[in-house]
Amino acid sequence: MRVASSLFTVTEIDLVYRNKQPPSERPIIRRSQNARDLFMETWDMNKIEIIEQFKIMLLNRRGAVLGISHIGTGGLHECTVDQRVIFATALKAGASSLILAHNHPSGDPKPGNVDIAFTKQIKEAGKLLDIRVDDHLILTPREYFSMGDRGMMP
Repeated sequence: MRVASSLFTVTEIDLVYRNKQPPSERPIIRRSQNARDLFMETWDMNKIEIIEQFKIMLLNRRGAVLGISHIGTGGLHECTVDQRVIFATALKAGASSLILAHNHPSGDPKPGNVDIAFTKQIKEAGKLLDIRVDDHLILTPREYFSMGDRGMMP
């Protein structure tokens, strides 16, 4: 039996990533403070103490920033994050590694058990795709916590 092709429509999927910044001008992340400063430039300071948000910083092999992507927005105490969105974004940009970041509206940057477990889960998923997870920063307007600096990256 032959089916006429005009009955079917197939959606075209287009992977697009355009970095408008020349490679020589991209900031390079050498320390957690560098990443924190760049994240804070993109954070909505009107919301940082009200709702939790989650972002990722995408890096190439040299540690140069390919971009920052907003992944999710939650409520006062949590933010649901889909791992598939994190890695789809990283793959689309051709990232070799990434840095995770979210804020704690409470003002206390210490990670909770959920933060630690989630970081471990993302790090394991990254291994399968050959994308390193270098750090997870927890931000507040006045201070931050780096899991990488504290030896907490599994």
